[in-house]
Amino acid sequence: MTTTFEVNRDDRALTRIVEQAIELADGQALARIDRFALTSNNITYSVIGHMMGYWDFFPAADEGWGRVPAFGYAEIIESRCDGADVGTRAYGYLPMASHVVFEPGRINPHSFHDMAAHRQPMSSVYNRYAITTADPLHDPEREEQRMLLHPLFMTSFVIDDWCDDNELFGASVVVVSSASSKTAIGVAHLMSKRPGVRVIGLTSPGNLDFTRALGCYDQVVTYDEVATLDVQPAVYIDMSAAGDLRHAVHTHFGDDLRASSSVGATDWESMGAGADLPGPTPELFFAPSQIEKRNADWGRDEMDRRVRDAWTEYSAWTDDWMTIVRHDGADALASLWSEMLPGRVDPAIGHVVRISE
Repeated sequence: MTTTFEVNRDDRALTRIVEQAIELADGQALARIDRFALTSNNITYSVIGHMMGYWDFFPAADEGWGRVPAFGYAEIIESRCDGADVGTRAYGYLPMASHVVFEPGRINPHSFHDMAAHRQPMSSVYNRYAITTADPLHDPEREEQRMLLHPLFMTSFVIDDWCDDNELFGASVVVVSSASSKTAIGVAHLMSKRPGVRVIGLTSPGNLDFTRALGCYDQVVTYDEVATLDVQPAVYIDMSAAGDLRHAVHTHFGDDLRASSSVGATDWESMGAGADLPGPTPELFFAPSQIEKRNADWGRDEMDRRVRDAWTEYSAWTDDWMTIVRHDGADALASLWSEMLPGRVDPAIGHVVRISE
């Protein structure tokens, strides 16, 4: 029996818990999900799930309902697949559930892929599961930091690399909205190490002191202070998707805004507002595309090395400001989802959840 958390696609405040029996077919393996992380990134998945295919990874049985993906750890407890051994523990993309059924393929000592037919149209980045016994990033003492921060950090890493790959589009300033979000913090941490790059954070009044205290931004202002910023060639990394804020940034920087990239949707209720923008047309940033490009440019081993080195430093640094809170049970997950959906998130806290007993 598996217990699964589902969200209504039309009303994300409406959730339910579904229980169902599992019967494995040949070629499948059943894994018990240990813990997974819940962050604002998961809210983004639910917002743009229909656009980017996030609902398709773990389809719900009933129309109108969806299973939001999350990153975490799972252990195979039953297998009808050669090479997918009971006891194998892996890190990767999971449903918010007690168990998950894989169709393992491309199995090697380091990883396997879920080869279920419905998952093949999606990026292979999300279909790969790293086996902990041979995963160079695995640290048993830092699993919770990994599930909370590494998926977001990968996006941060790729955004930073995308900007570098494009020579910052000729700008010297990076403006980041939702500056207290974990993806934004990762971007600022990486960008702050690049010579000649100035990083400006935009945040709410309630998160102003926290964001400034991080030390990775050169300047942090509140959303209503955008007009006080110096106008100079800049790139806008939009983590909030707030239409009014996007309009304010585009209007203020005008033709000096060299690129505008929409990454997250922390302010999902106002997503899409703000048409007829001055400056460049905002483009949706899709991290797997840049990951696949760099795997081709550098090779997988070099890509892994660069990510590992950057992650090791970043993960240790986050101990200075992040506290991890653990939640147990489906009801606790539903309550946490309700709290996080409208943006009531303490940026200094990371939430991890276990549904399985």
